[in-house]
Amino acid sequence: MAGAITRSTEDAWQLGYRNLLAERRSLASRVRRIARRLALPASRRQGKVRGYAAGAERFEKQRRLQILEHRLVEVDRDIADGRVGVCRGGGRLARTRHNLGTAGLTEQEWRDRWRADRLFITADGEASQVLGNLTIRWHPDEQWLEIRLPRPLEHLANRPGGRYRLSCPVAFSYRAQDVAAQAQSGALRYDITFDPENHRWYLDASWRCATEAVPSMNELRAHRVLAIDCNHGHLAGCVLERSGNPLGAPFTVGLELAGLPASRRDGRLRAAISELIGVAKANGCGAIVVENLDFADSRELGRERWGNRPSRGRRGKAFRRLVAGLPTAKFRERLVQMATNQGLVVIAVDPAYTSKWGAEHWLAPLQLMSTDASGHHAAALVIGRRGLGHRARRRERCDSSRAEHRQERATNSAVGGVAKPIRNPVDREAQGLLHPQRKTRTAKRTTTGEQVAQDRSGPPARQDSVLLGV
Repeated sequence: MAGAITRSTEDAWQLGYRNLLAERRSLASRVRRIARRLALPASRRQGKVRGYAAGAERFEKQRRLQILEHRLVEVDRDIADGRVGVCRGGGRLARTRHNLGTAGLTEQEWRDRWRADRLFITADGEASQVLGNLTIRWHPDEQWLEIRLPRPLEHLANRPGGRYRLSCPVAFSYRAQDVAAQAQSGALRYDITFDPENHRWYLDASWRCATEAVPSMNELRAHRVLAIDCNHGHLAGCVLERSGNPLGAPFTVGLELAGLPASRRDGRLRAAISELIGVAKANGCGAIVVENLDFADSRELGRERWGNRPSRGRRGKAFRRLVAGLPTAKFRERLVQMATNQGLVVIAVDPAYTSKWGAEHWLAPLQLMSTDASGHHAAALVIGRRGLGHRARRRERCDSSRAEHRQERATNSAVGGVAKPIRNPVDREAQGLLHPQRKTRTAKRTTTGEQVAQDRSGPPARQDSVLLGV
């Protein structure tokens, strides 16, 4: 029992410490950005750094810089002293105590929630123990639950060995067979919590999945894939063949998360992922391809200007609200966990220019297939082609590959292409014309490596990565 309390406290402390480190990075990024722009006079520009537009705005940014520097000093002091704010039960619920009227709660209702959030029993599993746990045991067939009491409470035990068995049966309504199999063969962790609204106790079971061999990219690219483009309010999907062509019409999965509590957002996210996994299994896909997108730079800089993103006024607020509404990190985490349980693999690719190239090369063919196709579906198709190792653009008159490759290449089968007319060659000797001469020697061209992740000049993007559940 003492280990459960200390372990949960340690987890809360580690989370608070990571939040302090993230706040320090964000504050340092904002301070550097504002200081660089304040070094220039108003309405001046030097290279890629531009000063503020007006003197009034520059003055307000000077005041904001002082505030951010003060906050940065306080955060550095807390990190150096190891002082982290931890509130058992949740800081949000603690602040609700001072606003009971706004929350619509009485003092007794708030106190019941406060006690319920602070009251829990948890125990890690051990593979060498009976039924996978020493402190909490659940029998799959007889459906009884036993708890090993601490020494001061052993006089309340009704079973040998200082154990207390509940008089009511305990059953799992979801994945009961998996829990039973794990209890007979390995370690199993249990968490007992209380819900004050329903006046019920709940038992949760969790365990670590067996580590499986990671398939290679060539093995994954030999099957169909499901490409997903994460957007604000919905997920755009498209099933692709191994050649990179779309299979059937694209589809959309609704994902409205704005203004919902955390538990409901997580439930809707899981429901959307379950629908995606169902589509992937129905079409025989071996992997799900997503963008490796997290908006880390945009979140750290906050209201400060970053690249060509809007930072001020209504457009800046709308962009920050849009970034906050995209569950990129949570979506990847839940997708990896749930896809691994269904035997699917998640591939993360470079997100650069997916929307631009999708609208340029694939939007028109997709709209011929489905009138509901949009630029988001075209971006999803480009994401899937990157996961399969193809370029983003559609190739004209390219039914076969070069002899040294001997690999199947995507053809322009989505829509009929118009062949360009071939001009008659000019017979310069018959017309008495001189051949054009070059002023410089022709450069010796060498065959570059595989650059399927981009259609632009410059170094190739990093290799696509395979995400697996833990």
